[in-house]
Amino acid sequence: MWHNDFPALAALAARGITYLDSAATAQKPAALLLALQTYLSQGAANVHRAGYRLADEVTSAFEACRDDVAAFIGAAQRDEIVFTRSATEAFNLLAYGLEAQINAGDELLLSPLEHHANLLPWQQLAARRGAKLVWLPISASGHIDMAAASALFTPRTKLLAVTQLSNVLGTLQPVRELCTLAAQHGALSVVDGAQGVVHSSVDVRALDCDFYVFSAHKLYGPDGLGVLYGRHHLLNQLPPWQFGGEMVLQVSRDSASFQAAPLRFEAGTPPISAVLALRASLAYLRTLDRSAVAAHEALLLQQLKTGLDQRAGVRRLGDSDAALVSFVVDGVHHADLAQLLDEQGIAVRSGQHCAHPLMATLGVAGSTRVSLGLYSQAADLERFFTALDNALALLQ
Repeated sequence: MWHNDFPALAALAARGITYLDSAATAQKPAALLLALQTYLSQGAANVHRAGYRLADEVTSAFEACRDDVAAFIGAAQRDEIVFTRSATEAFNLLAYGLEAQINAGDELLLSPLEHHANLLPWQQLAARRGAKLVWLPISASGHIDMAAASALFTPRTKLLAVTQLSNVLGTLQPVRELCTLAAQHGALSVVDGAQGVVHSSVDVRALDCDFYVFSAHKLYGPDGLGVLYGRHHLLNQLPPWQFGGEMVLQVSRDSASFQAAPLRFEAGTPPISAVLALRASLAYLRTLDRSAVAAHEALLLQQLKTGLDQRAGVRRLGDSDAALVSFVVDGVHHADLAQLLDEQGIAVRSGQHCAHPLMATLGVAGSTRVSLGLYSQAADLERFFTALDNALALLQ
């Protein structure tokens, strides 16, 4: 339906490639390419620091994207949006910024569903501060077990870090309920929205989370850009974690004072072209009927689930709620399967998906993942299943 809005898909088709790895990175709409071309060909300038007209124009466009992001995720104000160089950087910013608030014996709640980006910073924080990681249990379907999870919140709980949508299982998690429990116990909440923001409408105030993180490149935007949302008063309680130009108010030989959020966290020249490109992607997404997109993805998801379930020896991991599914095949290594699919022009993800603890929890060495975008079509899955049957005939 929206296939033609993404020029790369025609180029990939001409090479015989069917792209089914959108959870890793999404293809880009023509609107993004035009925005990049316009900025880079009509005159680049730095932001926030020059007094001439071109720089003022670029700064205005850059800051307009902050307004657009705030509106897109339901933030209360624009100053709650921080631009980072990736979602991973945003999580590390939080882990270092919150370090002084974590003490020996404190507990950090995580789930085994977490991508390493929302695990390793907290794991390392716990090690530095003598805190303890507490693991939220998940059900066989791949959802956090709320009945069991509620008992794990205690007066020692200082932080909850949880994914909104698993990048492996495609399962939506009860984030609102978990954030409410965290608040009731005086704990901060951090939500990994890298997949959730793509496949659902997000309202951070309705989720009642303290911090929310996502990547631009998964949301049909550019790479090299992450977004951190934080409640304004909480962001201003965090110390800067990188130092340099533009994040300062005053510098002497012996001391410095720093900007309020968000600029205190945007040291140096920010990813200007990426921010302008994200603004174009968000403008494109606003032209779409989000309910129609959701219905389209739901139909594709059902087609994918049904097709996998019809094949002997194929087992889906969890019960996906969104447009991605991971699966294993009895007696077949995921890397061998992915190679045979690639030889037939099918691009899927194979491995542990930056989620080693989840693989250990599931008792598998790895899996094959098929992930869809709003531009995916039923014909893409038909080609995938043809290639899968050919591969299984060789491997099983």
